[in-house]
Amino acid sequence: MIMRNFSTSDEKISLLGFGCWGIGKSNWIGADDKESKKTLTKAIEEGINFFDTALVYGNGHSESLVGEIEKESGKKLFIATKIPSKKYEWPAQKTSKLKESFPKKHIITKTEECLSNLKRDYIDLMQFHVWNDDWAHEDDWKEAVEKLKEEGKVRFWGISVNDHQPNNGIEAGKTGLIDSFQVIFNIFEQKPVERLFPFCKENNISIIARVPFDEGALTGNINPTSQFPVGDFRNEYFKDKRKVDVKLRVDKIWNDVKPEASSMAEAALRFVISFHAVTSVIPGMRKEKNLKANLESIKKGPLPPEIIEELKVHKWEKNFYG
Repeated sequence: MIMRNFSTSDEKISLLGFGCWGIGKSNWIGADDKESKKTLTKAIEEGINFFDTALVYGNGHSESLVGEIEKESGKKLFIATKIPSKKYEWPAQKTSKLKESFPKKHIITKTEECLSNLKRDYIDLMQFHVWNDDWAHEDDWKEAVEKLKEEGKVRFWGISVNDHQPNNGIEAGKTGLIDSFQVIFNIFEQKPVERLFPFCKENNISIIARVPFDEGALTGNINPTSQFPVGDFRNEYFKDKRKVDVKLRVDKIWNDVKPEASSMAEAALRFVISFHAVTSVIPGMRKEKNLKANLESIKKGPLPPEIIEELKVHKWEKNFYG
């Protein structure tokens, strides 16, 4: 497994991380705990040590599974989780106030809850699940961050950047208290390359790339007839004519990448790791077959520079989340 240094530390995390939203049984329908545990165990055996979860993923269910498997494996993992806004907003609105969303007491209380779910004394990386950069220079969140670090309950802090707002966090990054940004980055969503990646490189801040397959669109498996279970968030994500648009766009991408990749999913994952600013990419992997496919893609390494250049034309200015 390829390992990369996390932020300014000597800690190394796996380039292929494990996104744990799907195993929490919230929004993604069809997860099975037995299968999830088997896949988590196999991931650890294959050298993956970075696992990204959140308190809201099944109201702690995802965290509990990760904590349980860590204990069973006997290996020390690098576990990242997230604190939700007190208002449970998504994304953080421009009008949101820090005292309403992330007051000091809320940050501390929710961190304790995450620790309890994980059955750990400390969290490697705690992230704010949403963010409004107008909060960057306020003291409440800084005091909570410093307190929890001093107590040894959180080692590093990060921000899970609002969808399609890659620059909404840079001011917080300037405080020196942020060790990582988690951001949507894929063939469709290339905006992080413009400002966020150079900023993070200059300041030794890690990038955790999420949604590398654009919720499945970039696997090549979405077409106009695709159906999802009742209650699955993808019914909203791919509503109206979006499945038709996805199919047309992905077919064009495939024409550009097929000389270099055996599948669209492979190309999508290799695109992300072609950027050295990316410390880890975290696709969701509820099933062992998906884990194995992703491991094989990572082993093949970055796409050639000329292919990366060609893929610039496939940027898609969209906001499926509204």
